[in-house]
Amino acid sequence: MANFLKRLFKSRDKPKDSVSQAPNFYMGQSVSGKVVNERTSMQTTAVFACVRIIAETIASLPLHTYRYRGEGKEKMYDHPLYRILHDEPNPEMSSFTLRETMMTHLLLWGNSYSQIIRNGRGDVLGLYPLLPDKMLVDRDQKGELYYTYRKEGQSYYLGPDEVLHIPGLGFDGVMGYSPVALAKNAIGLNIAAEEYGGRFFANNATPTGILSTSGTIKDPTKVRDAWQAAYGGRNNYKVAVLEDGLQYQAISMPNSDAQFLETRKFQIEEICRIFQVPPHMVADLSRSSFSNIENMAISFVVHTIRPWLVRIEQAMNRKLFKEKEKGQCFVSFNASALMRGDYKSRMDGYAIGIQNGFFSVNDVRRMENMDPIPEEEGGDLYLTNGNMLPLKLAGAYAKKALEENAGDEE
Repeated sequence: MANFLKRLFKSRDKPKDSVSQAPNFYMGQSVSGKVVNERTSMQTTAVFACVRIIAETIASLPLHTYRYRGEGKEKMYDHPLYRILHDEPNPEMSSFTLRETMMTHLLLWGNSYSQIIRNGRGDVLGLYPLLPDKMLVDRDQKGELYYTYRKEGQSYYLGPDEVLHIPGLGFDGVMGYSPVALAKNAIGLNIAAEEYGGRFFANNATPTGILSTSGTIKDPTKVRDAWQAAYGGRNNYKVAVLEDGLQYQAISMPNSDAQFLETRKFQIEEICRIFQVPPHMVADLSRSSFSNIENMAISFVVHTIRPWLVRIEQAMNRKLFKEKEKGQCFVSFNASALMRGDYKSRMDGYAIGIQNGFFSVNDVRRMENMDPIPEEEGGDLYLTNGNMLPLKLAGAYAKKALEENAGDEE
């Protein structure tokens, strides 16, 4: 079927659009005058915290390789991909490090690229992350995608089967757009506010001002330089002596009057909005309470983490499995640990599951990382309350059945 669709596609008009020339959003100077790129943005605490929280959360989730078995599934411990994705994608890094790097690239550049190393049979032997700012994606004359990786003045050409490309949100279905580039003005304002605060306190939090007099100053530059030398910088707490009728008047408002702290706080909320991270996770507890913080954590898993997991899983299923394995084998994150809740809530949920027969004792013990109870001791039994009966055995249905049985016996 896949080969038929490929031939059908080739028989039609080839795509004429060039991916590299598609509309894009570029990093650079923001309206605040600050240069915003993936590196300067990570120097702001809010961006660093949001990227770290999402990347570390996804990297810490177990990633397993499965095959469908009847109506269920089973882990494929013997599949070459299992060890690569779960433990060690290459000799230089762990699975956690690779996925953390992939997510960092996605959150800053909007795209993640990893080179796929295969053997002659097509089995994946390793994955190596590639820097997104060194990658060019385009189409050849036949309309096929190809990747050009530029490193140390050399260009390396890679086919689509050699690159695990995970795009973020985009417009053409091929390339993702950088959240940092899209929100560079908001991030630039945050950088400008941080620099303003740094310069303000570098001047010992003393506002600037003017020297005025009713008379005429022949050389104002000399007077200004003399004042700066005597009372500027580290000397600004010295007692000033004014001559020739000079008067000093401050012209800058204190930070409290300029709502400096409120501006910085709002920009933190703006950056959290960009990455869909609840503010309490970056230590902003102003709108958090004991009653809503757990709900916000669950919302973070559902609306922030889960879409990224689906995006990564589907890209891996497309690129890493052989054609004959697709539809039979798949990779999947185990995100159940993020939804566990507090201890009492978990125990109440487990009790309901055991009493209604869809959890066994060993099912619960596995979810709590406890050793299972031996099968002969009843650890794998599925139980239900004795007062729960099928409808046909209750009330009028049971009476009618008994009467019919009695009639047959007569």
